Amino acid sequence: MTETVNSLIHTDQELFLWLNGINAPWADTLMYWITFKYTWIPLYVVLIAVSVKTEGKKSVAILVTVIVAVVFADKITSGIMKPYFERFRPCHEPTLAGLVHEVAGCGGSFGFASSHASTSFALATVWFVLLKDKIKYMWLVLAWAGLYSYSRVYVGVHYPGDILVGAMVGILSAWLCIRLYFIFLVKYYRIN
Repeated sequence: MTETVNSLIHTDQELFLWLNGINAPWADTLMYWITFKYTWIPLYVVLIAVSVKTEGKKSVAILVTVIVAVVFADKITSGIMKPYFERFRPCHEPTLAGLVHEVAGCGGSFGFASSHASTSFALATVWFVLLKDKIKYMWLVLAWAGLYSYSRVYVGVHYPGDILVGAMVGILSAWLCIRLYFIFLVKYYRIN
């Protein structure tokens, strides 16, 4: 088992070094703004407005579902996984010293799994699933989550494995919250 885990870690580090090594000064600036969480406040405002416009009263339940999914995903990654696994971020990993292209500082010591990936995929999955039938380009929110998550590898703070597992946590958190959303709708709004 240890040999398999070590092989996965090594492969993840190699993939990280390759992806992180593909950089350019113009992309550094772009990725800095993509990875900065407050850059996306206008997107959230638009998603809230679209939810209210298309769903009316049900938008409150959608917004609660998004918030619960995001909080749940963040608690799993930041509150449970990072302290449990204690896997150094690439920018803190001693064996990678001098090899990591850093853009925006390193952040906390541990990075497995990525909270940015878990929360963005939780948010994107809930909004996509609940509004995809009413909004033609809702799939773009999933593309945003992918780009936002990838930016964490580019700026040197997460391995691809951190992103993949974080995304899975976010999607599973969203799935659970969406199930609860539909139970709530059937019970309180009599919608089948």
